[in-house]
Amino acid sequence: MLTLDEFCEKHSQVALAFSGGCDSTYLLFALIDRAVRVKAYFVSSAFQYPFERGDALRAVQESGVPFEVIELDILVQEAICANPPERCYLCKRFIFGEIKKRMARDGFEVLVDGTNATDDPTRRPGFRALEEMGVLSPLRLAELSKDEVRSAARERGLFTADKPNFSCLATKVETGTLLDARLLGEVLQREIDTKDEVRQWNSSN
Repeated sequence: MLTLDEFCEKHSQVALAFSGGCDSTYLLFALIDRAVRVKAYFVSSAFQYPFERGDALRAVQESGVPFEVIELDILVQEAICANPPERCYLCKRFIFGEIKKRMARDGFEVLVDGTNATDDPTRRPGFRALEEMGVLSPLRLAELSKDEVRSAARERGLFTADKPNFSCLATKVETGTLLDARLLGEVLQREIDTKDEVRQWNSSN
């Protein structure tokens, strides 16, 4: 276990792979509160709900940290869009590879993300990509569960404290089905039409 205080003592400046969700937003403010120099990188792609970008922008504007949106055309990545069983792993490798290019340009050596201790490596193939690419997860290292992160985020007054977990649109498609703009658009509309939490968050942000 490595507490957040201990992590921040070891790492005085970090790049943050920022999604605008509960975990990464709490981590952003936890790092700021501990005087860590942070730059947040948000990757925008066709796999995301449109409101994710707005949430990320709102959070970083409230934080005041430097921020960059990385526009990625994920749909030209044939290996990923073939939607194989290891799609999540391939996608994470691609995304973090692009963030690492930008952060190296900006003088950062350490990349962190918002993975928490509740996230299960056996159910998330992307964990292998994090390990291979040297991405650190301070919340997980501190053994903070999702509930603990939400509680801390509420205490900090963050608007994302009760934000639901929105897995990417690609996870809603059966493995082996080719991912393209038309299909992802249909998935997005179905999610908005049928999932109360998606519809409510989409309409309130």
